[in-house]
Amino acid sequence: MKKKLLAFSLAAALLITGLAGCGEKKEETAAEQTVKVTLNEVAHSIFYAPMYVAIEEGYFEQNGIDIDLVTGNGADKTMTAVLTGEADIGFMGSEASIYTYLGGTDDYVVNFAQLTQRAGNFVVSREPIENFTWDMLKGKKVLGGRAGGMPEMVFEYVLKKNNLDPKTDMAIDQSIDFGSTAAAFSGGQGDFTIEFEPHATALEEKGDGYVVASVGEESGYVPYTAFSAKKSYLEENPEVIQGFTDALQMGMDYVASHTPEEIAEAIQPQFEDTELSTITTIIKRYYDQDTWKENLIFEEDAFTLLQNILEESGELEERVPYEDLVDTTFAKKAAEK
Repeated sequence: MKKKLLAFSLAAALLITGLAGCGEKKEETAAEQTVKVTLNEVAHSIFYAPMYVAIEEGYFEQNGIDIDLVTGNGADKTMTAVLTGEADIGFMGSEASIYTYLGGTDDYVVNFAQLTQRAGNFVVSREPIENFTWDMLKGKKVLGGRAGGMPEMVFEYVLKKNNLDPKTDMAIDQSIDFGSTAAAFSGGQGDFTIEFEPHATALEEKGDGYVVASVGEESGYVPYTAFSAKKSYLEENPEVIQGFTDALQMGMDYVASHTPEEIAEAIQPQFEDTELSTITTIIKRYYDQDTWKENLIFEEDAFTLLQNILEESGELEERVPYEDLVDTTFAKKAAEK
């Protein structure tokens, strides 16, 4: 009887070991199927919270994507990385794809997922202003953004909405590198500065500036940032793009169903040098102004508005076809899941 029990125990042990081995093999196979994707982002900003949620919550891994995140520090640099093959996917303002297309590039860049629907920058003054009005910028020196870039163009779009001429009613300094305007403002340059987060809140915390207005609230819905890739990459890697987009949609869903405090905790590893309370403040600011879309579909109306803004800024002489520069196939499938 003891021999039978021993034999049964050994057989059971071998069976369990064999099953465990099968599990390990499956895990290895899944890991081998993960595709590395280099993503070049225009800036590393809390403004892009849904993307960081997707990274930190493991949504990309769940969809077979191993993300290598690189910060380009400017749409021109991000676009260059995509065109030269240094990056598979770029995340930037869609105006860059229009410029590239009009430049005659054969393998041009196509937008396949829109993340933000409002501008992410704020007007920061040297002194607190309780009831800011846009005409307070008249005759002032303002630290602005790169000519032809979305931050500057949307800012100028807002000025024109408020009957202000960006060229004659104020002096907009566009000579300072992207991301360096806050330091310049702290150093005494300008009466106002137009800042992204976390720079706007950092200026407040240091007592060097005060957020007095949101460009995003004043501009209304604008297709501010989107994910794009070369036409050839989309054609050759549809499953990769779909997995990438599915992961992003999961990040969007998380942001839509969680509080600013929960979102801040989720993305804190992406901003280790920033206090959780500061991240929460910034998230709430973006949350309250309805910054993020519910889905990633880049609608034609939004693309038309983008081209209107480019034309008004004097940066667009010829309209480009929506169907050439936007592919909604992946975003629509992701939204249906």
